[in-house]
Amino acid sequence: MEVLVAGLDRPSWAAFTALADPRATWLPNLSAVPIVAAAAKASQSASSRRLRTWDLSSNLHCSIIGTCLSAHDLRRLLRKLGLGAPDATDHALHGLGVSLAPRQDAAAKLLNKTLDDRHHAAIRRFDAARDISALRAAWRGAKEAGEIPGAYWAVLTHPAADQDLVTEAFGDVHMLSHLVGAANRADIRRLAAQDREIAVLRDTVTRQQARLRADITERDARIRSLQNMLAARPGPPAVETASEVLELGRLVAELHGRLEREARRREATERRTAATETALTQERAWRETAEHVAAQLVRELALVETALAAGEAQQLRTEVPFPGTVLYVGGRSGQTALLRGAAARRGAQLLHHDAEQGVTLLPGLIGRADLVVFPVDCVSHDAALAVKRLCRQLGRPFRALRSTGLGSLLQALDAGVQATL
Repeated sequence: MEVLVAGLDRPSWAAFTALADPRATWLPNLSAVPIVAAAAKASQSASSRRLRTWDLSSNLHCSIIGTCLSAHDLRRLLRKLGLGAPDATDHALHGLGVSLAPRQDAAAKLLNKTLDDRHHAAIRRFDAARDISALRAAWRGAKEAGEIPGAYWAVLTHPAADQDLVTEAFGDVHMLSHLVGAANRADIRRLAAQDREIAVLRDTVTRQQARLRADITERDARIRSLQNMLAARPGPPAVETASEVLELGRLVAELHGRLEREARRREATERRTAATETALTQERAWRETAEHVAAQLVRELALVETALAAGEAQQLRTEVPFPGTVLYVGGRSGQTALLRGAAARRGAQLLHHDAEQGVTLLPGLIGRADLVVFPVDCVSHDAALAVKRLCRQLGRPFRALRSTGLGSLLQALDAGVQATL
C-alpha cells in the first residue's frame, strides 16, 4: 500500500538545497550537458535498452539519489555494500550514494537494481511510451499527479528521452523543492508572529493589572485618610454659630462627593479588570487552538513527505497497513479519484457518499465500512449528525477530518491503524 502526494521527502531536501544554493558554482547547465556518456550514447543507437546511472551525466546523480531513494533505502543499500558508519548522517550517506552512481562495478549495478526494483511500476508504465511525445506526456501526467520519484527515474533512463526532456524533468524537480521550502518557511513565520503577538498581549495585561492595583491602593489610602480626618475632628460645641454649621455642612458634602467619585472609579476599574481577564482567557484559548492546528499541519506534512519518499513502490507502510473499507462522506467531487487512489495504495477500498445521493443510502454504506470519515469544512451539518448517529448505532468508528486535503485522510488512516494495534 502507498499514497503518492506532490512534495519532497526529508532526504531529498538536502540534495535540492545544494542544487538551489546560488553559491554552488558546479550547478550544471543541462542545455549544454549531454544526457549520456559518448560510449553509452553510441551503444544506445544500436539497442533500445534503458540507461544506467553511469550512462547519465554526473550532474544528474545528486538529484536521482536524493529524489528516487529514501534515506532508509539508501542506508540499507550501503549496509549491504559495507559502506557508511551506523551513525552516519543522511547527508553523508547521500554523498556515498552519489559517488557510486558513475562507477560501472558491482556496487553501481546494485544501486541500479535497487532503483529499478523500487520504481518498477513507474518503469513499466513509462515503457509503454514509444516516442518522445508520449514520454513527455507521461512525465507531465505523473508530475501533475504528484508521482515524482518513480517517474523521475523512469524518464531519465528511458531510451527515447532526449536532452530537452531531461532538462525539463530536472527543472521541474528542482523547482518543486523551492515550493516545499517556501511552504515550510511560511508556516514558521506564521507561528513566530503568533508567539510575538501573544507576548505583546501578555505584557499589556501585566501592565494593566499593575496599574489597577496601584489605583486601588491609592483610592483605599485616600479613603482611610478622610476617615481619619473625620475621626480626629473635635466634637461640636454646645452652641455653634451659623457660619460653623455651614462650614461643617460644606465639608460633609465635599467628603460625600469624594466618596462617590472613588466608588465610581473603583467600579470602572473592576470592569476593566474583568474585561482584561476575559480577553486573556480568549487569547489563551486562541493560542491553544493555533498550537493544535499547527501540530496537525506538522503531522500531515510528515505524512505527505513520507508518501512522496515511497514513490511507486509496492509498500508505503507494510508494517501498519489498513486493509479495510473507508467511507468518505462529503468533500469535493473533483478529489474523489485522488482520494480513492491514495486509499487503494494503502490497501483500503474507499467508498464515497455526497449530498446528491441522499441520506437513505448512508445506513447501508456505513454498515459496509470499517472506518467512516468526513471533512468538517465540506459536509452539511445534517449529514455530519446523521453519520455520527448511524456509526454509534452500527458500532462503526468515525473521524472528523480537519479539511478535504489528502493529508487529513492519511492522518485518519494512520489513526485508524493505531487504534487496531
